[in-house]
Amino acid sequence: MAKQPDFDLQVAHKFFAATCFNEAWGLIEKPDRTAEEDEEMIRLSLSSTWHWTQRDDYTNQNMSIAYWQTSRIYSILGQARNSMRYAQLCLDVSQGDDIPPFYLGFAYEALARAESVAGNQEKVEQYIDKARDIAARLTNEEEKKILEQDLNTIQ
Repeated sequence: MAKQPDFDLQVAHKFFAATCFNEAWGLIEKPDRTAEEDEEMIRLSLSSTWHWTQRDDYTNQNMSIAYWQTSRIYSILGQARNSMRYAQLCLDVSQGDDIPPFYLGFAYEALARAESVAGNQEKVEQYIDKARDIAARLTNEEEKKILEQDLNTIQ
């Protein structure tokens, strides 16, 4: 067993979970990524997810966000199978009373995007419909707007 470090491990996990997530997001938004940056984007997202799982305070909501980001990255990279895998994980943790419906809407958004990459238009439309049904019921107008905007970017 490894020796306990001389620093607060929970603080370190919090730092790395957020830092890796944000750096991956920066690469998601970068229009001219290199192949090396594409690989870095995957590593950052998976690292962020791992650090979240090591925290005492992690929740299904945190995992929903982490899985959603990883699914998005794989869809951007044209890796439908990996995108679908993480979108399904996102859906699995986004159901239940302990997580706001906004996250379930984004799980369906991730599934729609993954199916779009795979060329399954019928499933794309089914998942978009499910996400739009959730969006219509959201009471927070900002959340509704964010979800609808992302749905509108799916081809």
